[in-house]
Amino acid sequence: MFLPVNKKEMNERGWQQADFVLVTGDAYVDHPSFGTAIISRVLESFGYKVAILAQPEWKNAEAFKTFGKPRLGFLINSGNVDSMVNHYSVFRHRRKRDVYSPGGKAGRRPDRAVIVYSNRAREAYKDVPVIIGGLEASLRRFGHYDYWDDKVRRSILMDSRADILIYGMGERAVAEIAEALDSGLDVRDITWIKGTCVRCKSPDIYDSDVVLPDFAAISSSRNEYCRSFAMQYRSNDSVSGERFIEKYEGNQCIVQNPPQEPLEREELDRIYELPYMRTYHPMYEKEGGVPAIEEVKFSITANRGCFGGCAFCAITYHQGREVRSRSSESIVGETVELTKTEGFKGYIHDVGGPTANFRMPSCEKQKKHGMCRNKDCLYPEPCSQLNVDHSEYIDVLKAVRNVDGVRKVFIRSGIRYDYLLADKQNRFLEELCRHHVSGILKVAPEHSSENVLRNMRKPPIDVFDRFSRQYRRMNEKIGKKQYMIPYFISSHPGSTLDDAVDLALYMKKTGFIPDQVQDFYPTPGTLATCMYYTEKDPFTMKPVYVAKTAEEKRMQRALLHFHKRENRDTVIKALKKAGRGNLIRELLG
Repeated sequence: MFLPVNKKEMNERGWQQADFVLVTGDAYVDHPSFGTAIISRVLESFGYKVAILAQPEWKNAEAFKTFGKPRLGFLINSGNVDSMVNHYSVFRHRRKRDVYSPGGKAGRRPDRAVIVYSNRAREAYKDVPVIIGGLEASLRRFGHYDYWDDKVRRSILMDSRADILIYGMGERAVAEIAEALDSGLDVRDITWIKGTCVRCKSPDIYDSDVVLPDFAAISSSRNEYCRSFAMQYRSNDSVSGERFIEKYEGNQCIVQNPPQEPLEREELDRIYELPYMRTYHPMYEKEGGVPAIEEVKFSITANRGCFGGCAFCAITYHQGREVRSRSSESIVGETVELTKTEGFKGYIHDVGGPTANFRMPSCEKQKKHGMCRNKDCLYPEPCSQLNVDHSEYIDVLKAVRNVDGVRKVFIRSGIRYDYLLADKQNRFLEELCRHHVSGILKVAPEHSSENVLRNMRKPPIDVFDRFSRQYRRMNEKIGKKQYMIPYFISSHPGSTLDDAVDLALYMKKTGFIPDQVQDFYPTPGTLATCMYYTEKDPFTMKPVYVAKTAEEKRMQRALLHFHKRENRDTVIKALKKAGRGNLIRELLG
């Protein structure tokens, strides 16, 4: 049964009042790939009454009174995707489609949705606690560079006027907040919960606290911005994480409590076994449903967290580097349920997560002492202490494909090929090729230039080349014709026009034609965005080249799609500008 989306459905349940009204920028999809579904079902499992206010009219506060005054508070997120990324391309063009809205129709949520929704909720009921969370809030919890305004903006807590911000994966934090509110505590006194940020005046500062450079400093000095980012990045860990304080004018402060511990296997199992309807609310049927469900309807989340540490990825700052996974029994149980779902044709589209072939903490030391502050697990090469073992994942995949009614199990989540190559047992590649590739394996070397890959925190291109050879030989061994499509990023910090030319030559030489090229998109919370804004590596303070003009971005992108006729003139222009006009014939024929 879906949670109520209007007053009529709330009354049908016999509720006089909702405990929480959860406001979201997405259409209401009750599926565990959607944060709204997980948070609402977790609270429901603890006995709280949760009503869903999906994509409300935001021009005034009337929609926020739909269910009446919530007993405990408003919970607000922008949806599964940052609202600005949802609305604008990297060239700041307005997108025409929103797969998280009914019928894919754009324009159903405001820009900076968390800020807008929070202020409307406050207008509706001034004395009701407002708690914000999700990706948009999590990545903006401190002062941050904003690509769309091209400036450093304040913490989203300041502009939203919310009482509490939940960052990271919020199940445990939201349950603790609910319990505290339910016990009668004033929201202003709920300042201690891990995985949360609060705003307050002149907080007590203890010896163990870390005072970040204040907002005035990071908004006026790129060096101070780098210093603040590096301090946050190195302490985003539940074992070694500290309490952070960022100061603003008038003695205002943002206080971030240390991260929550990651959910252990039994807790993850319980969350993914809650009674989700696994589809969108039927009220959207007349508009054609919600397109986003198609990608995840027959997919299974198997893990959380990622110790890959890619510079352009927000997972490090949001979910963290501590990997945890669900049990085989829980995953198989979900598979059995999927086989009973209308429209199931025998294909499981994915069994994965941020990185499919990570299932355990990175090393024994990490579990006791936390993630290394000044060392990555995989970059520039796999750490000698890294646990590299695919055996459990292989067993999980076998169990899923042995479920009655399952014809094929695909893996669409990213595969870290450097981690795969580091596995001395060397069993997973054959398993992958025999059973889990749909004819084409998509992998992400991202670039070929040593300089760019260093700034991406990705392995050298020869590691990808070695994997490519092994993949080809494995398919020959098992008698399958299966191919590989690489993903590449253009205009990533560090990438010069020369680097883009070299990548085009690499693709020409290897015969790889990318299915799609992604322009680097500076979003809050990533290491690469810090580099983009400051033009420095925040850990070394060495300069980093950044392509910032639209013209150069277009040229770098065109070089990566040099084979397209419509790009020919732009490619020639780029080659000449790079002083490499002698390559025109070689590259374009």
